[in-house]
Amino acid sequence: MLGKIDPKKMEKLMKRLNMDVTTLDAEEVIIKMADKNIIISRPEIMIANMMGKEVYQISGEISESVPVKEEDILMVMEQTGKDRQTVSEVLERLNNDLAQAIKELKNGKK
Repeated sequence: MLGKIDPKKMEKLMKRLNMDVTTLDAEEVIIKMADKNIIISRPEIMIANMMGKEVYQISGEISESVPVKEEDILMVMEQTGKDRQTVSEVLERLNNDLAQAIKELKNGKK
């Protein structure tokens, strides 16, 4: 809508318009969706109070991940004989690539 605007410039503009603006210091923002997660690393977060509602503007480095499903964890555990924690970590690292997880776990990689 507004294109790429520097969060610092936006904050100054909103303050000139008498909008209550604050910033939030965070390491990471995760937006959980039904089919994937959007991960925003090194976020710059600005919170503006507009007509009694808090509006968040978040910018940063964006990546996506697919959440690990319970049935996938159980299937990989069954195929490899590995424990839940190990399987879960490998599936998360491999973005839920079942075949690659089974291959790595059977070959002794973690």
